[in-house]
Amino acid sequence: MQQRHENRKAYFQELAATSELHFLPYIHRFTSVTPQSRILEIGCGEGGNLVPFARLSCRVTGIDLSENRIRQARQFFQEEGLPATFIASDIFQITQLEEAFDIILIHDVIEHISGKCRFLEHIKRFLAPGGILFVSFPAWQMPFGGHQQICRNRCVSRLPFIHLLPAGAYGNLLHRFGESQARIEELLDIQECRTSIELFEKLLSTSRYRVLHKQFWFINPHYEQKFHLKPRKLPRLIGSIPHLRNFFCTSCFYLIQS
Repeated sequence: MQQRHENRKAYFQELAATSELHFLPYIHRFTSVTPQSRILEIGCGEGGNLVPFARLSCRVTGIDLSENRIRQARQFFQEEGLPATFIASDIFQITQLEEAFDIILIHDVIEHISGKCRFLEHIKRFLAPGGILFVSFPAWQMPFGGHQQICRNRCVSRLPFIHLLPAGAYGNLLHRFGESQARIEELLDIQECRTSIELFEKLLSTSRYRVLHKQFWFINPHYEQKFHLKPRKLPRLIGSIPHLRNFFCTSCFYLIQS
């Protein structure tokens, strides 16, 4: 496991930096972001992605299933002197919020959700008229699309493509490397919920979303914070080839509208 996954404040700061340098400018190309903007992040974790929006005096709200992550989010935002609302809940248990939102962030979340179509339909109720969603996720077949970097065993956490093994073989491999049963179940759940570009675009069509823009990345913009690598867009030719592109796309950015 990388140290950044255990040092949650450092992870929070990394996400805040990536959001400020890449997410916010990307969104701002297609919609205005002002102090009047209402921002919601679903699956917010400690809330790092919301920091640059809060610094612009936007009204920010974060929702996460983990009560511990929400406690940390409140603590970190208090330390930063930034106002925000954080809610610990399953998003499917929330049918109404106090306000509708101009921008909804869904970063590295959709690949963890089994009922993706239900999810995309459910969150429409939180969008203000003309509101947009920013969705980002790693293409499933990319080298670490299974999030195996969260493994505690240093060797297995650095093995690319092992998540593409059949579930039985993958689970046995993780067990042999000493991963806990809870970790194995988490990684197998990610495998079951895997999200390719083709699947996501089919879901958008089924759920009647319109794609405003999409950007595929060969080097994920967040790698600038993690590994000091300069972000690189996926060459357009590779990005146009269905299925093959998933092996090279470390992050997919979508701006969509209902």
